[in-house]
Amino acid sequence: MTTNVKTIPLAFGSGILELDMPEKNISSIILPSELKITEEGASLIKKALENPMKSKRLSEIVNPNSRVAIIVSDVTRPTPTAKLLPPLLEELYLGGAKNENITIVFALGLHRNQTEEECRQLVGEEIFEKIRCVQHDRKRCRLLGKTSFGTPVEVFEEVVDSDVIISTGTLEFHYYAGYGGGGKSILPGVSSEKSILSFHSFYSKLFEGDPLSGRTNSPARQNIEEAARIAGLDFIINVVLDSKKEIVAAVAGDLIEAHRKGVKVVDSMYKVPVEPADAVVVSCGGFPKDINLYQATKSLENATSAVKRGGSIILVAECAEGIGNKVYECWNRECGAPEDAVKRFKNHFEFGGHKAAIVGRAAKEFKLYLVSKLPETESKNAFFIPAMSIDEALEKVLSENPDAKIHVMPNGGWTLPVKQ
Repeated sequence: MTTNVKTIPLAFGSGILELDMPEKNISSIILPSELKITEEGASLIKKALENPMKSKRLSEIVNPNSRVAIIVSDVTRPTPTAKLLPPLLEELYLGGAKNENITIVFALGLHRNQTEEECRQLVGEEIFEKIRCVQHDRKRCRLLGKTSFGTPVEVFEEVVDSDVIISTGTLEFHYYAGYGGGGKSILPGVSSEKSILSFHSFYSKLFEGDPLSGRTNSPARQNIEEAARIAGLDFIINVVLDSKKEIVAAVAGDLIEAHRKGVKVVDSMYKVPVEPADAVVVSCGGFPKDINLYQATKSLENATSAVKRGGSIILVAECAEGIGNKVYECWNRECGAPEDAVKRFKNHFEFGGHKAAIVGRAAKEFKLYLVSKLPETESKNAFFIPAMSIDEALEKVLSENPDAKIHVMPNGGWTLPVKQ
């Protein structure tokens, strides 16, 4: 009897890998409910800027003497900054703002510095030439206060010294902050190492509770928003992207009101009700979400809701830049078993170590396979079973259970399965 096979393309870095799966094993292909693109991204951004939520227009906030800081995402985020900036600058010019008084700040959090080429690509050649661009420096931060959670608000002085602070970004799910966007560009975006570590240290306390992704009411999100208010974040412009990284919605204005409006769009598109299956094959959705294992673990965590306890997860992530974090790498080498990483994290928070604990927690519940460009030893150290191809990983899953029902998640970085 011939078995019907379905070929499903999965993003892998900037390329594609093909998954050939017997149709009888496919439980479902978990896809977002994409919004139809009826309008150009630039037009959506312009409309959002002209109709800000709970805020004056930027053209009414700035004047010819205003020193303006525009915070933008770094290379690990899919934010289409080069598309966001032209309409944003037009709005600022309308209020008389001058190029020489505008600074674009790349929010790096604790990520690496970018090359000049990466900075140019992110903002666009023309804007890079005419407007001053600087990278956030964790050592040049000023203390402005403390949140009610005890997190010191120490913010990059280039931002603090501005009269008007504007933040750009993408609204998507985040394993700890609930969602990206909003005040996240301040904390952790342009904060000191001390502030960022304080912010992340709460994760070890919340680690054993319900998942935080897709929630706006978590202590982490409250901490972010308090810090952003203390820092004086005046205005946000955030976009929602579809799986092809095209802009489908834009929100602007107050850092909470506009953010929540965008969250509703994200939820309607990317929260997908599922019945947990025996296994799931999850691709991060390609670059930059699978630039390294540190970023790719977000897709792994999203996928856990789609699998029965004891089932298998096949993570498809190129990881061209390796593990992506020295501490994470170190914990992977030092923690011999998943339980060790979880225990160590609960007793001792260390930024980067949280990723080892996240994967460790998943490895205790599921069998984890990784299809990547990482050396085998690195995959094994990170509690994954390395596989040379998706077919090899799938073969292993089906050899244990030929009738396994398997979900496929082509956009794991964007999609959040919600148990029915």
